[in-house]
Amino acid sequence: MMSLWILLHLAFLGLSSIPPWVQGSSLSWPSSLDLNSPLEVHETIQIPNNGSAPLQVSVQVFVSNVFNVDILRYTVSSMMMLRLSWLDARLAWNASAHSRHAVTLPCESLWTPGLTIREALWVDWKDQNPQARVDPDGHVELNLALTTETNCDFELLHFPRDKSDCSLSFFAFSNTVRELEFRAHAVNEIVSVKREYVVRDLKTQVLPLQVVPCFQVTLSLKNTALKSIIALLVPGEALLLADVCGGLLPLQATERIAYKVTLLLGYLVFHSSLVQALPSSSSCNPLLIHYFTVLLLLLFLSTIETVLLAGLLARDSLGDKSSPSPGPRREQRKENLGPNSEADPSGGKRSRRSWAEAADHAFFLVYVTSVVCSQLIFAGTWIWATCKSDPAPGKAVPHGGPPKL
Repeated sequence: MMSLWILLHLAFLGLSSIPPWVQGSSLSWPSSLDLNSPLEVHETIQIPNNGSAPLQVSVQVFVSNVFNVDILRYTVSSMMMLRLSWLDARLAWNASAHSRHAVTLPCESLWTPGLTIREALWVDWKDQNPQARVDPDGHVELNLALTTETNCDFELLHFPRDKSDCSLSFFAFSNTVRELEFRAHAVNEIVSVKREYVVRDLKTQVLPLQVVPCFQVTLSLKNTALKSIIALLVPGEALLLADVCGGLLPLQATERIAYKVTLLLGYLVFHSSLVQALPSSSSCNPLLIHYFTVLLLLLFLSTIETVLLAGLLARDSLGDKSSPSPGPRREQRKENLGPNSEADPSGGKRSRRSWAEAADHAFFLVYVTSVVCSQLIFAGTWIWATCKSDPAPGKAVPHGGPPKL
């Protein structure tokens, strides 16, 4: 180890000392090493110069499919193609001297705008080595196909008849707004309508007051609601109607309590699965969540009323069975009352039973009225209710808002 350290030390001294015959002589780099070689120095291709005005890049967005709309994760997947075109005078040539009307060049050999989707969770560019078409006048055309999954702020107040706008914002972070400007146009090429969510509108816009150039594609989605109506509304209304019909059973029937408890347990199972199926939000939650909660309270009150009144009647009947034989007392009571008395000793029992039946009938009428009113109130709320979501943290003041130029 010591010998190795000595050899390294001597080699360092030998390299650091310059022999006298080398002083004053010129050192030359090997001929195989070229400092101007593109393999050694990668020169970045600059954006075409358009004078004092920014370079105009025309963008056509062809949306071919929108699928996998997940309201629980607030995501939507889409497939689209971007057709970008701009003018690069550096690539122009004399068409009369050359017979070729257009050439195809790899994107690495010319300037192209680098695009980033702000809302994207992932982006799959179909062609990893795209080719650009160049005309003799320097007009460049580039086609990019992609599949992406993006975040979307769904407006779910009227779920399952909700309508939402999902945005895809394309930014070119390599340039500034003084160098580059987009002109976007969208084309709807969706031919399949066999989806739970369908695209009812498609539009583009250039976002103002941005530090970097960008354009935004907005997908207007509409829920067809057939699946949610069959899976959510129909079972809930059926359970409520069954509970109303259960109130027609006589109070003395032991099957009524079992019937009510079975309905309540079944609705609890349905409500637990409903909570997992419906999305939740920090603001503007679906009206169905409040509606099914009201139904749960109605079923609970109906079951409690049946259990209480049936329990009171059962306790009275058990008290009558446990009391001693009323024969001697009845004869003695008749003697005290006299021969003209017509009092019925079972009148108290009948009065208690009639009172329970009257209370059950009154509760049934109030319950039916409450069910009908809840349906009407929900229908009116569904038609006229509106909700404005809280502003996003990036748009709130004073800590957020658009960037200042």
